[in-house]
Amino acid sequence: MNDIRRTILWVIFGFSLVLLWDQWQVYNGHKPTFLPSTHTAAPANQPVAPAATSANGVPAAAAPASGAVPAQGVAPAIGEKVTVSTDVFKAVIDGEGGTLSELQLLKFLDQTNNHGLVEWFRRLVGLPVAENEVRPVTLMENGSPATRYVAQTGLLNTIDTGDRFPNHLTLMTARPGPRQLADGQNTLEVAFESQPVGGMKYVKTYVFQRGDYSIHVKHQIVNVSDQPRDAQLYLQFVRHGTVAAGTMFGTNTFTGPAIYTEQKKFQKIEFSAIAKGKVELPAPANDGWVAMVQHYFVSAWLLNVPGSEAIKREFRVADLGNNLFSVAMVLQVPKLAPGAAHTIESNLFAGPEEEKKLEAIAPGLDLVKDYGIFAIISKPLYWLLNQLHGILGNWGWAIVALVVLLKAAFYWLNAKAYASMAKMKAINPKIMEMRERLKDKPQEMQQEMMRIYREEKVNPMGGCFPIVIQIPVFIALYWVLLSSVEMRHAPWILWIQDLSAPDPWFILPVVMTATSLFQTWLNPTPPDPMQAKLMWIMPLAFSVMFIFFPAGLVLYWITNNVLSIAQQWFINKRLGVLGKK
Repeated sequence: MNDIRRTILWVIFGFSLVLLWDQWQVYNGHKPTFLPSTHTAAPANQPVAPAATSANGVPAAAAPASGAVPAQGVAPAIGEKVTVSTDVFKAVIDGEGGTLSELQLLKFLDQTNNHGLVEWFRRLVGLPVAENEVRPVTLMENGSPATRYVAQTGLLNTIDTGDRFPNHLTLMTARPGPRQLADGQNTLEVAFESQPVGGMKYVKTYVFQRGDYSIHVKHQIVNVSDQPRDAQLYLQFVRHGTVAAGTMFGTNTFTGPAIYTEQKKFQKIEFSAIAKGKVELPAPANDGWVAMVQHYFVSAWLLNVPGSEAIKREFRVADLGNNLFSVAMVLQVPKLAPGAAHTIESNLFAGPEEEKKLEAIAPGLDLVKDYGIFAIISKPLYWLLNQLHGILGNWGWAIVALVVLLKAAFYWLNAKAYASMAKMKAINPKIMEMRERLKDKPQEMQQEMMRIYREEKVNPMGGCFPIVIQIPVFIALYWVLLSSVEMRHAPWILWIQDLSAPDPWFILPVVMTATSLFQTWLNPTPPDPMQAKLMWIMPLAFSVMFIFFPAGLVLYWITNNVLSIAQQWFINKRLGVLGKK
């Protein structure tokens, strides 16, 4: 048994060192050594080419051969760019296809804060320090392939006539009107109109509303020819395939396309699966949506508006090359007689992954918030955390209160574990004496050890089993804290002004290390000297990893450690083993 425990400890310690080195590489701006991201950004000096599309401007894997937008080598025309400002958005809509090419979320900030121990040391040794910078979160931008992320729409010709219809590469003209949501104004409309292409005219109108992250988008399709026309409308996202490096144990919230239908439910699609052509798409349906998901934020094309619920839609994904990927929803437009027009209503949600608000917007949209493998536990934990925040008004204290409630719920399980460890500590002198006496007789030593355990009614694994039962709960809570946008830039006390970022002065990791070492002192000393050394080394190794963890997660571990120490101290004192080795 000792050999098994020693092996397990060595594996854990070795794996910890691997993860520590990997995080150190990421922290210093290098690629992860052992846990690389699925896709990396294209080289900065790589020439920018138009996104590789099919002849119809949507993923080539499923597009018909008819119709033609400019080929890969044709330089697209430059359209007028319109900047729109509301209370929650700053958006740039490109006249090329009426594409939403840039989008900033004004209520969410990206902060560069140089007040911390690392920055203080850089100043001390004369190294440059970046200036403090506060800017809105940029969700979408039309930059290089390494950063490109846009929302596109257009029409497809479903009949092989060789005619193109207006698409995301077609020049469109912005209609005159206001571009800024004025005080007292609740709605702002910005419309783009194409010239006839292939006998079809396309008018796209963005409707922004105050305080709303859902942009209402109206698509008016007009047949200006003298022949009936069959067309399809596509709604798609094109995004770079760069995935952020993992945080704890290489984990991170999901980044990439997602599709939802009532039949197949929520489906995440890895960029790597698209690149390998191993994606099983849902069947065409009269419901569903497509989205592009990342940490804290999501964009989604939705049809949950009156009159659009039963529109037949097809789902497509594609590797566009140059580290760019697309996810599209293709809608069937009724056959249009000459001079006829048809309007399709849609919503483009682009904002934070606030669970309750997403639930109210569309079925299954709240599932874009990534809770990891223990989502069934994470969701009620988030609900409880949210209720505590409503009472306390501070996310940091809500985390502390949540851990207190969890420790209370598991009190008796923990009590059994600590009692078992206390008994182990009480008989430890007898075990050590026996090991010294029989050190040259390993088989007899093992038999004698098992005899002592039986006589003293001690189960050496008794301290482990209750803790193992709680592991799924702790992992689920970790994912709640990792994925909740509410933690982003949420202050706690004094120097902790962002629970989603590492402690700038490393005070919480130091406190966490101290509490972990004190816990080690309370635990029974392993009979094996090597195991005993590892028990002291492991808290130090993990403490270095905690330097890179968000302050909210470290606060959770500190609170858990302090409560565990209090309970273990009480049990050890009651059993008279406090201070024994």
